[in-house]
Amino acid sequence: MSNDRNLEVKREVPGEYGAPILGAVLDRLDRFYGKNFFEKRRDEYGSTVFRVNMPPGPPFFPDSKVIALLDQKSFPVLFDLTQHHDRWIPELRAAAAAGYAEWDAERNKPKKSGGLLGGIVSGLFPDDPLELNPVLGKIALRFLTKTVLDKDATEGNALTETGIKLWTAPQIAPVLNAGLPAVIQEPLLHTAPIPFIIVAPEYQKIVRFFKANGERAVSLAVPHGIDPDEALHNLIFFICFNTFGGLTILWPALFKHVSDFNEFDLQAKLREEVRRAVGGGGLDAAALGGMPLLQSTVYEVMRIEPPVQSQYGRAKVDFVLETHVEAFKIKAGEMLYGYQPLVTRDPVVFEEPEKFKPRRFMGEEGQRLLEHVFWSNGPETGSPSVDNKQCPGKNFVVLVTRILFADFFLHYDSFKLGDVSISGTSSVYPCTELKKRA
Repeated sequence: MSNDRNLEVKREVPGEYGAPILGAVLDRLDRFYGKNFFEKRRDEYGSTVFRVNMPPGPPFFPDSKVIALLDQKSFPVLFDLTQHHDRWIPELRAAAAAGYAEWDAERNKPKKSGGLLGGIVSGLFPDDPLELNPVLGKIALRFLTKTVLDKDATEGNALTETGIKLWTAPQIAPVLNAGLPAVIQEPLLHTAPIPFIIVAPEYQKIVRFFKANGERAVSLAVPHGIDPDEALHNLIFFICFNTFGGLTILWPALFKHVSDFNEFDLQAKLREEVRRAVGGGGLDAAALGGMPLLQSTVYEVMRIEPPVQSQYGRAKVDFVLETHVEAFKIKAGEMLYGYQPLVTRDPVVFEEPEKFKPRRFMGEEGQRLLEHVFWSNGPETGSPSVDNKQCPGKNFVVLVTRILFADFFLHYDSFKLGDVSISGTSSVYPCTELKKRA
């Protein structure tokens, strides 16, 4: 990253890794069972950049040493591929492929004309849902598989949210707190990789479903020189791990923040905006364009509670890294780590950053702030390409989340969620009130 303000490098990156193995274990225990892991180190060192160990660490995960980046000035270096390693394969224009919207490749967004986008919610919300997670998980799985494969995986329980999570959980367990006592969780989840054989039967079930229904989607990878079998497994990862996993974190958070907001009747405002924009027609791309409050609300949830919290990149060259107030020398080979929940609450950029403000991204000033929203591993104003590391499904995720919430308020007037509890690696969102459209 360029040192455009000529900040002087006055000190080494603060922080320490501690004794071999022991230092990493102590940091891991503090990360999972302590409080304010990043905040207290930021305050101790007087810096938003510092050295620390990140889980899982040794003995079987030996490389735990990172340089943490917690501010809006330093964090974007993780998007600069001239400074560090990362890459992704080309995006599938999933929504367009299924006819949910006609894609404008030049403008990288749905065209304003095209088919209706509604129906994502209809028939899937029970009259009195006790828990939101399974409902939203089923909606996500149905939408994604119908969109990309033209086949509903929820029919006959061909695939289920539980089955997919049985496959994904061991992959992320080493870096998550499952809520178990340390004496159980540390040796079981955080010490060594969980053998694939444990989840192999569930993964093979997923593979069989995608082989039977994914021929068209897989064929899109062939012109890019990707082997069909490799493309199949990448497609599974793209849908079941990246997109499904992200949506089942993002969507409950969206409902929870809207449910808890009490400064004004946000649900009434959203309901009125959605129904006014749709009018006597249907929910299409043009109608979505007339819902600025809904769009801003989605972006604000992505800012305050990004579905993927961590980003990594290993420095390829020596360079100078800037924060808002100082600069540090970074050496080639050092691992950089960004903790997004603090980065996107940077008070230098965002007014009242800890506060959920659904109108934050409305108007010209709100649109300018979008360059500081990084949930997709890049600025919201950027576009995914083979030359950057931004989420290939960036536009799709925003689009389908807006569709979900708009379609919800076409069918329902209001809802209320209870207190969130933790079950394993998931947050449980009980639904205490659901009022159908009058």
